[in-house]
Amino acid sequence: MKTILSGRTREVIIDTGGPVVIIGESINPTRRKKLVTTLQEGNFDFVLELAENQIKAGADVLDVNVGFPGVDDVKLLPETVRILQDRFDIPLCLDSPNPRAIEAALKIAAGKCLINSVNGEEASLKALLPVAKEFGAAIIGLCMDDDGITHDPEKRLSIAEKIIERAVKAGIKAEDVVIDPLAMAVSADPQACRVTLETIRLVHQKLDHNITQGASNISFGLPDRESLNSAYMAMSVYNGLTCPIANPEKITSIVRAADLVLGRDDFAVRFVEYFQSRQ
Repeated sequence: MKTILSGRTREVIIDTGGPVVIIGESINPTRRKKLVTTLQEGNFDFVLELAENQIKAGADVLDVNVGFPGVDDVKLLPETVRILQDRFDIPLCLDSPNPRAIEAALKIAAGKCLINSVNGEEASLKALLPVAKEFGAAIIGLCMDDDGITHDPEKRLSIAEKIIERAVKAGIKAEDVVIDPLAMAVSADPQACRVTLETIRLVHQKLDHNITQGASNISFGLPDRESLNSAYMAMSVYNGLTCPIANPEKITSIVRAADLVLGRDDFAVRFVEYFQSRQ
């Protein structure tokens, strides 16, 4: 199954058969005080710097989150989208819990965006599915619902099925629903990674939908996060992850290696090209 996103002219195809597409996570004020400060000042230089660094490091899509306390994201998110698309021709993933901010950004965005995210809660489905349909956007379906977060992979699969069914009924193409199996911190729950990996496997095998996740969530609060994230990333790709939301400066080499090992990189062309580009 293929999910196609686009910028002004550039298309990115996310394919369940691979190779992995990287959604850059760094335009996010969480733990980035400089981003909060510069955005509050109306200065977008740091946003552009983060975007450029991620693209150079291998990002195919950029996640854009400008949410912080006191922000008017209905104004700031579309403004950030406009400034990014004036400089870079790359698809965007619009990341906000505020449906009004998502809608405002889609009104001015060029190409086909990805919405991060819709979940199985009725309020979320009713608020965002019509917006995605109106603007022709793809959506991320997060595996939680009105009952909260389940630790049963089969139940997470059922939530994914529900989101897909409701999206199709709303007029959204099935291939435009990317599933997020919900990665949780393994420091808080020793079984968290096993549950998410099994959910990835089930969604891949039974639904054949593209799959994303906030890949660094699992290592929160632990030392040597890069090693832990790398191990988890390789396992996730093997089970069916196709478009992680991650820091490309830290994860691209692992993704290229996983694609090569899984036979998705003939004669190691992409693997070698990546490392030559970093020299």
